[in-house]
Amino acid sequence: MDRCDADMVNPQGNGEDDMGGLTRRMALTGVAGAMMAGAALAGVMVDMAEGYADVPGGKVYWKSFTPRGASGKPLLTLHGGPGAAHNYLLPLKALADSRPVIFYDQLGCGKADAPQDESIYTIQRSVDELDAVRAALKLDEFILYGHSWGSMLAIEYLCQGRGHGIDTVIIGGALASVPQAAAGQQRLIDAMGKAYATQLHGLEKAGRMDSPEYGALVQKFYDRHVLRVAPDADAQASFDALAKSIAYRVMNGPNEFYITGIIKDWDRRADLGKITQNMLITTGEYDEVTLDCHTTIRHGVSGPAKLEIFKGCSHMTMCEKPTLYVAALRRFLATAA
Repeated sequence: MDRCDADMVNPQGNGEDDMGGLTRRMALTGVAGAMMAGAALAGVMVDMAEGYADVPGGKVYWKSFTPRGASGKPLLTLHGGPGAAHNYLLPLKALADSRPVIFYDQLGCGKADAPQDESIYTIQRSVDELDAVRAALKLDEFILYGHSWGSMLAIEYLCQGRGHGIDTVIIGGALASVPQAAAGQQRLIDAMGKAYATQLHGLEKAGRMDSPEYGALVQKFYDRHVLRVAPDADAQASFDALAKSIAYRVMNGPNEFYITGIIKDWDRRADLGKITQNMLITTGEYDEVTLDCHTTIRHGVSGPAKLEIFKGCSHMTMCEKPTLYVAALRRFLATAA
């Protein structure tokens, strides 16, 4: 593995790396909002607000955590999937001791509307949705965070020249090309043994992807490369959202590595030079999005980019090592934003 341009984050005894099963199935023009009572976060009083924003195709749910008296730029998060909802990213609310942190459920999942018209679930509509959310919440200047599919959305947004007011970007489990990521996932499948790969692909070819046998094989991959600890309530909420998300089915496909949806040919590698923002790229040692995807972004963007690899982690590093992950983001933000 090429680590010449990356920092390996190697936790020692932080108690967050116990193995556990991943119970994931294959699977405002006007802002309506409410302010909740303040709560203390690292000694700072933080107000939580939530509401809905009008976007192309319907309404999406948002939730924000805003510290009283702090003046750091807001951090807007883009969840993965598509269709995973914001819940698994909630460890990042720890950053709300110094800046507003904002989450939202994209159309088709979680608490957002889920129109049944499959034709509306496109990459371009998602980009337009992001514009609508930032306009509704009056985010003129902010930090953009994207994980997995959220990293794709962030890259697409910036490549379309919509990054005004954004000078800092954080992406994790990141890819600039679905074909590149899919090829990496197949290498990971092959590395799990010939018998495993043969059985998995045999069931796919036989059209038995809804069988218990196939589900168990997919789960084995997820336990190794998606989440290597038992999911907490927030992570489980995202898995549950993903399992019933129309956005995931239409845009991605039946599972993480059998990608048949509309994103399957998406590739922005040739356009990465359009991205000039200061960037942090994060990944886990065992991430289902392989290291070459991350180094491609690192070397392709025009702006400064730092890559951090989290030892012992996979795709959902913020759930596997939340304290370590938040600390790394905090260090980066202290110098970048």
